[in-house]
Amino acid sequence: MAAYLVRRLWQMIPTLLGVVLLVFFLFKWFGGDPAEVLGGLNASADQIEAIREQLGLNKPIWEQLWIFLQQIVTFDWGKSWATNESVANLFATRMPATLTVMLPILVLEVILAIPFALAVAYMRGSLTDRAVMIVTTVAVSVSLLVYVIVFQYIFAFRLGWFPVQGWSDSVWTNLTTYAPLPVFVAVAVALSPYTRLYRTFFLDEIGHEYVRTARAKGMTEKTILLKHVLRNAMIPIMTNISVALPSVFVGSFLLEVFFSIPGLGREILLAVNRNDYPVIQAFAIYIAALTMVVNLVTDLLYKLVDPRVVLK
Repeated sequence: MAAYLVRRLWQMIPTLLGVVLLVFFLFKWFGGDPAEVLGGLNASADQIEAIREQLGLNKPIWEQLWIFLQQIVTFDWGKSWATNESVANLFATRMPATLTVMLPILVLEVILAIPFALAVAYMRGSLTDRAVMIVTTVAVSVSLLVYVIVFQYIFAFRLGWFPVQGWSDSVWTNLTTYAPLPVFVAVAVALSPYTRLYRTFFLDEIGHEYVRTARAKGMTEKTILLKHVLRNAMIPIMTNISVALPSVFVGSFLLEVFFSIPGLGREILLAVNRNDYPVIQAFAIYIAALTMVVNLVTDLLYKLVDPRVVLK
């Protein structure tokens, strides 16, 4: 296990380096001139040149790349071009709000979708199974915006259970007052596709020989599902969760905008609108690193779930 972990960490270095080079050159070639963006339409040539010198854009390309690598290693991305706030401080102060919403979403999606999909797989071929598949198909076709509008109208405007927008400095107040409504929206959106997908995983396992053997030995259907099918289906489920985990942070963008949550997602959208390259570059690198770490952790969990898995 230790040798595999060291080998995987070593392999992550060239992958991350490739992402760094891609991000760096994409912004250099297709991002436009940052000095002109910061200077505005009325900036003179001397002002633009002064901005370019201040940002180090007049230095050789290899020196700019070296500075970029130093920023990644030291986590010092300089300051936001739009707000003049330290990028590191911006991430540190906005991340708690994002995690307050995203962590409950991740937990609820998993603990609700897996047992629900397993129950539907248990009733496969029945009228209930068909009804659930019809409802989930319709739900998948509905836009996130529709969910937001409906949930805000019913639970905030009509029932008055939660505020439509807002945030506070208290973690407990956020968890109990401001976060529940966006969490419910996100879980409602994700529950239908996850139920359909996980049901497919369970049904695929039910069709294997070991299930027929277990039935021949007299094991009940519930025991087979909980003891064998669920465990063997956890590997594709974990793979799906690992793939979806980084995208959950990307999906938080719209929720944070709709519910006025001062999180990282809303800040990234503002950075894109303002051409705030330091913030965008930092986010791109962090997401790439998070994806690689999540994939590594998932591979290690495979061994925990199924001891037959061999890590090479």
